[in-house]
Amino acid sequence: MTIMSTKLEGRVAIVTGSGSGIGRGCALRLASEGARVTVADISCETGEETTNLIRNAGGEAVFIHADVSQERSCRQIVENTIGQFGRLDILINCAGIYPRATLDETTESFWDHILSVNLKGPFFLCKHAVPFMRKQGGGSIVNIGSVHGLGGAGKLVAYSVSKGGLLTLTKNLAIALVDDQIRVNYVIPGWVLSSTEMRIQREEGHDAAWLEQRAKTLGMGRFQTVEDTAGLVAFLASAESEMITGCVINVDAGYSVRCVGTEPE
Repeated sequence: MTIMSTKLEGRVAIVTGSGSGIGRGCALRLASEGARVTVADISCETGEETTNLIRNAGGEAVFIHADVSQERSCRQIVENTIGQFGRLDILINCAGIYPRATLDETTESFWDHILSVNLKGPFFLCKHAVPFMRKQGGGSIVNIGSVHGLGGAGKLVAYSVSKGGLLTLTKNLAIALVDDQIRVNYVIPGWVLSSTEMRIQREEGHDAAWLEQRAKTLGMGRFQTVEDTAGLVAFLASAESEMITGCVINVDAGYSVRCVGTEPE
């Protein structure tokens, strides 16, 4: 990471799930644009790694060990950020899980865990962040969604419902908070080969050669990257997007437009 600009200088951001994958990419990009960042993750090891990457590049960051499935943890993330930096301008709800299960395979505990992390967590983070944003005159919330929030897939029943709920939450809050100058948007990242996604693909029998061939069939001829999402998130966090709220924006080369609810699973 290198410092790219001062577009977000003076602003403070929380990025959940920022120990790895898209969350880490967003945290690094926001820091490179001048934001001070709270890195929130359930993994101390990877969360500290992200924090150190930001600091070593000259940015400012703190790490908070957090389980977003618990309201008290969500509240702690916000309160610790205010205590450390004195303000909160940006909330990126990126923490999420996506284990596979069909309808018949979905147990109560499986369902509850996915909904708690993917939907309850963002709700409570918004609940506790908004009062601080409101007092200081505005802010930007970005919820990291999924193409499956628009439709679904046979092995992603609970996940699809959680991301569909997150989409509805986004639109609801965008209207509810518009007079407070708080913008809320929903980003669809596309098919990103994170470490977790690579593990899932291996478990399903898909090797590197299969993925290479699959990439050629996708829009723009490649999988999406964490940097694709991070660039959009930085834009939505900045004053350049101050009239954008309640929107569903994809960085998936149009995948969510042309084939909602189909692959990838």
